[in-house]
Amino acid sequence: MVNECNWGLCHHGLFGDVVEVVVSKPNPFWRLVFEPVLEFLSLVAKTLVGIVQPPYRVKDLVKQLDFVIWQSAPVVIFSVSFAAIVTIIEASFHMKLVIKNDALVPGFAALLILRELGAVVSALLITSRVGAGLAAEVGTMKVTEQIDALRMLGIQPIKYLVVPRFLACVIGGFVLSIIANLVCLYAAMLVSQVQLGYSPGSFIVAMRSFVSFQDLIFAAIKGACFGAVIPLFSCFYGFRCESGADGVGSATTKSVVSTSVAIIVLDFILGYIFSYMY
Repeated sequence: MVNECNWGLCHHGLFGDVVEVVVSKPNPFWRLVFEPVLEFLSLVAKTLVGIVQPPYRVKDLVKQLDFVIWQSAPVVIFSVSFAAIVTIIEASFHMKLVIKNDALVPGFAALLILRELGAVVSALLITSRVGAGLAAEVGTMKVTEQIDALRMLGIQPIKYLVVPRFLACVIGGFVLSIIANLVCLYAAMLVSQVQLGYSPGSFIVAMRSFVSFQDLIFAAIKGACFGAVIPLFSCFYGFRCESGADGVGSATTKSVVSTSVAIIVLDFILGYIFSYMY
């Protein structure tokens, strides 16, 4: 049996029997493709079940919320502000170049910020900071056999490690997405006033022709979904971490890359779904 069984994905799970069948297959294709997928689905299922099952680790949740939201907010706010400034400047330059008029810049910039820029950029920033930290933390615990010690004490590793981080990242993604979008819009309004000569009132009037409060709601939903992806991939690769410093580094790299790709794909799926709701 592979090492992943040590942390409880191969036994007594919703996908446990299927994983056992896949692992027993001699074909390496089964082991390389289907085994990780089924183990990830098992991790997702056990995490969702662990959310509603007691005990509820409120103290751990609050600690993770501080790590995800409060400590990540400065990085997110600083980065998205400059992203908004670049968006306004580039949009104005190209509109003047093509149609000789930049009157539509506030509307197009607000549309881009609310529908794509704010949620995606903030999620990728959270991935690079929080996701990498979670993967390294869980991977180190796996290498030093702390996860085995938790199981010996009768503590479920997924309930203890994954569930608080999952809830914190969902809430954090939701909150930081709203903050990022509002900061983006404010930075865009300021640079429009300084660089393009738009007053705040004219910027808001032009913006309201393109976007509505519904766009902010959809952006917050995107942020929550992106936040849910981060701890799942990070903890998944952390649990599969191989021994040694190279193993921890490899698990961290894989988690960040996989989470970033998943966020981009999920952004396309959610954007396609939301396009039928406007």
